[in-house]
Amino acid sequence: MPDIFDEVAEDLRAERAQKLLRRYGGLLIIAAVLVIAGVGGHEIWKRYQAGEIARQAALFLEAQKIAAGPIAGRSAAVPVLENLARDGSAGYRALSRLRAAAIKAEAGDHASAAQLWNAVANDGDADPLLRDLATLQWATHQIDAGEAGAVDLRLAPLLAAGNPFRPMAEEIRALMALRLGKLDAAREGFKRLAVDTAAPDGVRGRANGLLQRLGGGA
Repeated sequence: MPDIFDEVAEDLRAERAQKLLRRYGGLLIIAAVLVIAGVGGHEIWKRYQAGEIARQAALFLEAQKIAAGPIAGRSAAVPVLENLARDGSAGYRALSRLRAAAIKAEAGDHASAAQLWNAVANDGDADPLLRDLATLQWATHQIDAGEAGAVDLRLAPLLAAGNPFRPMAEEIRALMALRLGKLDAAREGFKRLAVDTAAPDGVRGRANGLLQRLGGGA
């Protein structure tokens, strides 16, 4: 008797399964197709992304080669960099703007360079280090004629302990003080840099040299 009951139960299960397939079979097939398409689409998207990054890398390297060549021909790299800055990934957008800004500044177009540095500094998708570097580059080109208050405000985050650009930001502040005739503030800034073991050798060397000219000492 138990075998008969088992067989009946099995028949009932099979009948329910057939009814479910008749009712929902189409939906199950569609769902299966969508899953397969989703997996295939993901793989295609991954391949596209890898190819696109490789293409952007090749374009950036091409622009770098031009920018490293004779000064007269460096401006030819700018259109390539501008295309990457417009259509590239977040990383290449920032790098392309920084490189284009350097070329424009070198050519004397400081206004256009400043716009590019500001674009990187304000780009929330860019790497924080690149954003800080853009701010530092902008501030460096403000030393001769920039407004001290605006420069101090922009440099404040870079002066935080642990920021890799802190020594360079301090150097800019000291140079700004020197330009404005604030000799005591300039000396104090250069003294701190001259003994700052975290500062690059070039920064410490320049600080020591300026201290000698200002009659101070580390």
